[in-house]
Amino acid sequence: MLSNEMGKKLHTYVPDYVVFDLETTGTNPKKDEIIEISAVKVVNSEVVEEFTSLVNPGIPIPDGASAVNHITDDMVEDAPTIDVVLGEFLDFVGDMVLVGHCIHTFDMRFMYRYTRAIYGKIISNDYIDTYPLSVMYLPKLSHHTLVSLATYYDVTVKDAHRALGDCRMNQQVFEHLGEEMKNPSKEIDASKICPICGGPLKLRNGKYGEFWGCTGYPTCRFTMNK
Repeated sequence: MLSNEMGKKLHTYVPDYVVFDLETTGTNPKKDEIIEISAVKVVNSEVVEEFTSLVNPGIPIPDGASAVNHITDDMVEDAPTIDVVLGEFLDFVGDMVLVGHCIHTFDMRFMYRYTRAIYGKIISNDYIDTYPLSVMYLPKLSHHTLVSLATYYDVTVKDAHRALGDCRMNQQVFEHLGEEMKNPSKEIDASKICPICGGPLKLRNGKYGEFWGCTGYPTCRFTMNK
């Protein structure tokens, strides 16, 4: 779904959504390129369809990126370009809520850049980032990577760092996090949950010192004194 405004960052469970993941030539959403897009569609908490495609980035893939995602120049040589794949992805997603791990700071920024460049508008779907949810609802975990969460929930770790493999893992992790949100553990500090949108609060520094601010900023601007 395209618009002139970004969608909202949600902090809740929804039964209908699309998990998506990108593999890229690097970690900079402003200049690196997408080389794979995958997505898993979920309706009534059940997987109903999958989407995946390699993308020819038009540039050589750095060795460092290939070492992580195992995607090489030979693999993307005959793949479609981003303008083709992005259109197919948007058709697949429609207006459904997007879900992903660390998508607020990574995947969504790539999507905003590419949709603006190709269509003159940005993808405006609401989205849910499972990383801050895991930090809030699993405070005792020392690591909150997708693989760490999959291991914690006894979800099979397969094809990690390939987009479709990560989507499949993340979908199961999100369902488990949904249960955590319905029945939060005693370790969760309710005072650190935003009373406006339900998202986690984060300790921030301001002009007058430290304060608690909603991680949903700028959509949600709730703050409170430390």
